[in-house]
Amino acid sequence: MLWKLITFNVNGIRARLPAVLEWLQDSQPDVLCLQEIKCRTEEFPTDAFQAAGYSAHVRGQKGFHGVAILARRPSGEVLDSFGDGDNDEEARLIAARLDNIWVVNSYVPQGRDPDHPAFQIKLHYFARIRRWLTSRFDPSTPLIWTGDLNVAPGPLDVYDPKRLAGQVGFHPAEHAALADTMAWGFTDLFRKHHPQDKQFTFWDYRLPKSFQRNLGWRIDHIMVTEPLARASLECSVDMVPRGREKPSDHTPVWATFELSGP
Repeated sequence: MLWKLITFNVNGIRARLPAVLEWLQDSQPDVLCLQEIKCRTEEFPTDAFQAAGYSAHVRGQKGFHGVAILARRPSGEVLDSFGDGDNDEEARLIAARLDNIWVVNSYVPQGRDPDHPAFQIKLHYFARIRRWLTSRFDPSTPLIWTGDLNVAPGPLDVYDPKRLAGQVGFHPAEHAALADTMAWGFTDLFRKHHPQDKQFTFWDYRLPKSFQRNLGWRIDHIMVTEPLARASLECSVDMVPRGREKPSDHTPVWATFELSGP
């Protein structure tokens, strides 16, 4: 069975709904993970996605953050928090078991600046994910960790690694935090299929003509456990949505897998 997953930081679902629905019709994934939906759970356009053939699992909040998993087949099990007693007020995590695969969709805090308290919150978030994975899952089972992780892992993942070294999103402490979480049992699927490609997923609005000049970062990821790394056929970036009118500052990342079973 061919199975396709896409992750996309949509940067406001209500502002981009018509464009997303048109793109969804063309891309036809089995699962679509959205970040920064920027609306309350009850305000998410569930009916529009149901009309397109998708069930919606949503964790939203007013004006900021928010994550959603859209799937052709509904999940029998959904998690929307770490459940570790720590602060889960921000809508940054949702996970669902789909076609016997756990899909973990997260929007990791941006961190603002290495000297800002938010930077330590970001590092703590990675540690929480690692602890949660260890307590709840097994790396020998099919699991995908995807979303806007807000870290470019290596020199190929930013437009100017020398100039950007030490900045938020490309800082040694973030690299270490991401690597520690990856060590739980993940493969960076894009890098598996494209070990030397310089390909980005985010182009900052604040940088003039960043997309046209390709001044980007690869901070949106599909990380998979070994069973799915073996089953993967491709992982790539869809540049088309970023070049359209009034786009998100991110663009989708997609992966396909050959799965056993119906």
